[in-house]
Amino acid sequence: MRNVSMIACLALTAAAVGCSRGGPDRYEISGQVTYQGQPVPGGRILFAPDGSVANSGPGAVAEIENGHYRTRRGLGAVDGPHVVTIYGTDGTAATEDRDNALFPEYRTTVELPAGSAQFDFDVP
Repeated sequence: MRNVSMIACLALTAAAVGCSRGGPDRYEISGQVTYQGQPVPGGRILFAPDGSVANSGPGAVAEIENGHYRTRRGLGAVDGPHVVTIYGTDGTAATEDRDNALFPEYRTTVELPAGSAQFDFDVP
């Protein structure tokens, strides 16, 4: 439940900032996500500016579909160091009795450029 709350909060923050004018430059990020050499069927990928190294700004979120993700136009990521959190699912809906997660949440870091970019992630 905590993960769902965090995702919802990040998505609302991204949407609110995206609607304002004069904010920081945001860039489209896209790529592929694999697990055990196979495309991740579903899930989410979150890009959070890494405050531990003085990066700030709005976060970005993208849905993973058939191993691919792309942030929405105007709601991409700011440049600089980011903590990336990946939630991968088997592509079906989770139920009260069945968890659809393929793996525990996976975190890594990336340095995002000032411009649109592609980053592929292979979850170990």
